[in-house]
Amino acid sequence: MNAGKDQSHPLYHTDRQVVDQLLISEPSDHALAEWARLQIRYQHFPGARDIQRDLTATLTRWGLSQEEVFQRTRAIHRQGKVYRSRVVSQEDWN
Repeated sequence: MNAGKDQSHPLYHTDRQVVDQLLISEPSDHALAEWARLQIRYQHFPGARDIQRDLTATLTRWGLSQEEVFQRTRAIHRQGKVYRSRVVSQEDWN
């Protein structure tokens, strides 16, 4: 087994797009949740070093620590509104 060889993550291309957005975003609830989700995915992944580097750069730009982001995202997730789509209007035809 090649322990030192980097792997390709199957979601790299879509995640790369999200990270590119995070690099220029402000730390909104959605951005914080996305950062935490990707940090968990890539923190021990043997590859995608550019994503790992850019997640660190995003934290630095935001002036936050990893623990601060995780604390804030836990509170955001408790509210349960992070990934809900925008308000969808439903009509009652009955």
